Amino acid sequence: MVMLEQVRKKLRDLVQFSEKPNRNVLHTDFEDEMGEATSYDLLGITPPQDMERFKAKARTFLREHEDPIAVHRVRMNKPLTPGDLQALESMLTENGIGDADTIARAKEESQGLGLFVRSLIGLDRGAAKEAFAYFLEGKTLTAAQIEFVDLIINHLTEHGVMGAALLYESPFTYIAPHGPDDLFTSDEVDRLVAVLDHIRAAAQAA
Repeated sequence: MVMLEQVRKKLRDLVQFSEKPNRNVLHTDFEDEMGEATSYDLLGITPPQDMERFKAKARTFLREHEDPIAVHRVRMNKPLTPGDLQALESMLTENGIGDADTIARAKEESQGLGLFVRSLIGLDRGAAKEAFAYFLEGKTLTAAQIEFVDLIINHLTEHGVMGAALLYESPFTYIAPHGPDDLFTSDEVDRLVAVLDHIRAAAQAA
């Protein structure tokens, strides 16, 4: 193998002295032709940028129209009915906020129109505090516990709903590095999560 490698290297050095064969030069003369442009609609697919525009438009519209009963019920954490969801969808379509396909995608991504609307307009702060009244009843909380619950209420006020997994992420871990278990008993954590589930369920029609 060593001898073959040496031969290979010597042959490589001699390649530059080998005669190069004459080759005919080929010339091409192509001219591109543009045909008529054809557009195609991809049914059921809404580009990401269009969805973001829809969300921004819907957020502005809903925050300017909080008086209708269905919107008020979403913001005040009142259980929605199928009629409420229909009213919300009609508001968005009849006012040119989004078409049926876009709203259908919003429902799918948010697990329901009620949750989608809630994520845009948030939860009334008083309603969020009221939802935790049962959890806080008869308790004397420490400063860290109060701060932790206030963070939850702030999140709900801004985003409307909250999954239990977020309790184990920042900014909550700044107060309790290992999540609510650092501050509350196991039963209390279960009750805390139950409140969050109840708030989510209120935005989903039974």
